[in-house]
Order: sequence, then C-alpha cells, then structure tokens
Amino acid sequence: MDETALAQVKALLLSGRGDALQRDALIEYLHCLQDHFGCLHGRHLVALAALMKLAPVEVYEVASFYHHFDIVKEGEAAPPALTVRVCQSLSCQMQGAKALTEQLQAALGTGVRVQKVPCVGRCTQAPVAVVGQNPIAPAKLARVEQAIAREAVTEPMPEHALDLAGYLAQGGYQLLEACLNGTRSAESIISELEHAGLRGLGGAGFPVGRKWRAVASEPAPRLMAVNVDEGEPGTFKDRYYLERDPHRFIEGMLVAAYAVGIDTIYLYVRDEYPACRRLLSVALGETQARYPTLAPIIVRRGAGAYICGEESAMIESIEGKRGLPRLRPPFVAQVGLFGRPTLVHNLESLYWIPAVMELGAAWFLSHGRHGRQGLRSYSVSGRVKRPGVYLAPAGITLTELIHEYCGGMAPGHTLYGYFPGGASGGMLSAAQADVPLDFDTLQAYGCFIGSAAIIVFSEADRARDLAQNAIEFFADESCGQCTPCRVGCGQMAKMMNQPVWDATPIDNLSQVMRDASICGLGQAAPNPARCVMTYFPHEVGLADVAASKEEQA
Repeated sequence: MDETALAQVKALLLSGRGDALQRDALIEYLHCLQDHFGCLHGRHLVALAALMKLAPVEVYEVASFYHHFDIVKEGEAAPPALTVRVCQSLSCQMQGAKALTEQLQAALGTGVRVQKVPCVGRCTQAPVAVVGQNPIAPAKLARVEQAIAREAVTEPMPEHALDLAGYLAQGGYQLLEACLNGTRSAESIISELEHAGLRGLGGAGFPVGRKWRAVASEPAPRLMAVNVDEGEPGTFKDRYYLERDPHRFIEGMLVAAYAVGIDTIYLYVRDEYPACRRLLSVALGETQARYPTLAPIIVRRGAGAYICGEESAMIESIEGKRGLPRLRPPFVAQVGLFGRPTLVHNLESLYWIPAVMELGAAWFLSHGRHGRQGLRSYSVSGRVKRPGVYLAPAGITLTELIHEYCGGMAPGHTLYGYFPGGASGGMLSAAQADVPLDFDTLQAYGCFIGSAAIIVFSEADRARDLAQNAIEFFADESCGQCTPCRVGCGQMAKMMNQPVWDATPIDNLSQVMRDASICGLGQAAPNPARCVMTYFPHEVGLADVAASKEEQA
C-alpha cells in the first residue's frame, strides 16, 4: 500500500460520503480517479480496493474491461494529457476517417494521443474526432488543431433543449399528475400500451405493455434500468431526443415507474455523451424538485463498452462489475438488478409513452405503410443528402425514406446498398430498397431492423470493406466470455480478409456463432459476412466461383 496514494483516494472519494464506499459504484469511483489524475495509476487502484474492502484483482478486472479507462502500472509513463479520439465506424469510414486519423497522427506529434475508436453517435456529421470530451464534427485537421489551441476540450451544452417551463407550457407532466392523483390507473395505462402495440425501440422489439405487465406481476421491490448507452454503429436517435426534449423522456420513465410499481430507477448513460449527462442532471433536478415523493433516480456513467447495450450486461455494469451478459433463464424481469425483478428499457421507448397515452392507441396505429402500423424513428447516415433522425411511418421503404425525408442521395452518388439495422442488422443491396422497414419484415432477407440505424452506401463504396469494418468492431467489442464469439469474431475477420472468400467455412462458423454464443453480439456478428455472400458475391469472388461450377456442370 502506498500511503500517499491512499490519502489521495480518500480525499477524492470520501469527501461527503462518510467512511463507506458502495460496491455497486465502483465504476463511478474509477471515473472520478481518471477524471482527476488523467489515468488510473496502479497505486490508486490498490488504495481503492483497500477502501472498498475488495481484492485488488476485483478492482483491476473491472477497470481493464472498459475501453475508456487508462491503467498505468508502476514504472510506466502516463498517457499524454490530451487524447483525440477518431471514429472509425461505418459512416465515418465512408467519409475518410482513415486518412483523417493519419493526418492527425502526423500533425499533432507526441504531446497528443490519437486513438482509433468505434462509433461515437454523431454519424450525421462524419467524420468525427473528439478532442478530450468535445466532438468536432465534421472533423478536419484545421478544426481539430483550432480546438486544441483554444483548449476547447468540453462539449458545450445543447442549445435547443426544451426546459421545464417550456415543457409545462406544452402540457407536459399532465399524464404523470393524472397518475399521481388517481385519475389514471396503472391497469388503464398498461392496457392502452398493449392495444397500441408499442414495441421496445432499443433493438429487440419486445411489446412494451406485455413487459410492464410481466414485471408488475413479480414481487416487490421492483427496479428499473434505462439504457441510454446506444453504441450500435449508425445509431444516434436517443441522443437526438434527449438533447431536444429531456422532460418528455423523464415523464415517460416516471409513468412507467408508477404503472409497474418501481422502487428505484437507474439510468445508464453513454460516456461519449457528456453534454447529455449534464443536461439530464439539470432536468432531473428540476423534476425531482417539483415531485419530491417520486422514486429515486440514480445516474450511472458508462465507460466505453458496446456489450453493455445488452440488457443483462448493462445490469452487471450498473452493479459495478464487468459487463458480461448473463445466461438466461432467469430473465431480468424476474432476477435482474441486485437480484430483483427489473424493468429494462431504452430511452426512446419511454420517450413515446406520453404521446401514446395522450393521443391514444388509435392515433399511433393510424400511421404505417405497406401493411405495417405505428411510427418509427430512423437514424439515417451515409451517402444521403440530409442524414438525420426522421420520424416516419413504420414499414416505409428505403426508397421512400431517402426521397421523402433525406432529400435524395448525396450529389454524385448512386444507391448501392444499405445496413437496415446498424452493423449487426446485416446488409442489403439496392435491389432490396423497396422492402418495408419494420420489425419482422427483414428476417427473410437475413437481416433485422434493430434500432433502425440505416446506413446508406453507394457505388463509391465496397460492401466487403464495410462488412470487414463491422466484424473488426465486433471482434474488438466482444466481452470474451464465450468461445464462439471470442474466437469466432477473430476467425471470421481473418476469413473475410482473403481476396476470395471460402463460403463453406464462413457459413459453418456463422452457424456455430449463431447457435452457441451467449448473447446477441456473437449471434449477429456474422450477419454482414453472410449478406455480402448473398447480395454482393461478385465482390468476394463467389460469383466467379459459381459461374465456374456451372460451366463445369
């Protein structure tokens, strides 16, 4: 034990907290140490373990799991004071992220660390570089250098967010007050949501009303965990809504807590969204001051782990542990956060609760196209003229979405293909541009809608390069818990790096990963490769192989 380090950790963490530290707040303490010292020194980790009455390995295994923690062992040099993170994900790759990274590495020198990172949730302004915690989008060398020179390392607060007074002026919190005064019963709310058919909008699409009823039937105390850690490449709708109307989300969350009988709410907010966390803190303070008797709300900060978008991995992280997905059953609705029945939602699912309840299920069901019903928020990025978040009828096709909402393709680009559900949702070609985009419409094509992250690419791009980007992302983000995903993603990346793909071993490995991986990351990771072989076989030599076999036959 380094006594100086122990004194430093005590001064930083115990001020105002008494003599005890909470086990489930371990990641929060690690953030405090890193924010203060610029990294995590080994001596501070040992001191933190002693204060929390944990073995040092328990602290180290958590700190080393998350990408955003920089561990410095004794004798090692600390990282530079400033880090510039350059997004390498799909939309940024198409807009020159590789060249930008090389420019920054050459120009900024050794005093600034340049890191390649996955999607940072700002795909509409690709490419993106984050100077400290300040996103520069679209990023160019000159703009990054200017931000460094100005020491502009903190993301400014959103200017267009609706505050409490503005939300109340629009009729906000009337639904919550109707719940609190007994005008709206829990049963009436759940029944209306069941009738509306509203489904979870984080990716899985489980019916919201059915989920609420299931958790409400479990014994108290019941908890809620809200996922604001959208890490799927191409997804940015939660940030979009939170930056504009935070109180609508908060009201939906509190109505859910009322209807299900929730004791405590935990919000898990993405570390890449520092301004959103500050905005959310202000909005929660306003709401809790107005309604002081509501369920406690605890905000937890993510630390850069895509896997924590999986509900049980998020729960593990909220508990201060590595984000390792749990085996099921039991399901989190029965045994979730701290072993209690837990209602898990993403931000957008709760954001729509006030509108559905105020306007009614019939209003929600009146929207839709091509036999589908409801509304969906589509995060559109890539080779379109106006990328952004668009609220559109469920079942809209890509062709309709591009021309009616996005202003058409970007100048000089012709549609070649698209990801309908982010990196994990697979890939389709322009020939499938008229398939309805909704839950349950894409499975026949080997894809799924997920969080509706639509990434459009053109004939200027190669599908195989984008698929390679996706599998390398999955290989890097795999938690490593199960062999099919841990080994499979790496093996798949090697197979896909060959000039001509060998379809049989790729298909066999894909099947093993889908059947045997613990969670959706490993199960979905093969989707881009399988789709390239199906819809873009000429790019990987499979069309030539098929033609040769046909000639031989």
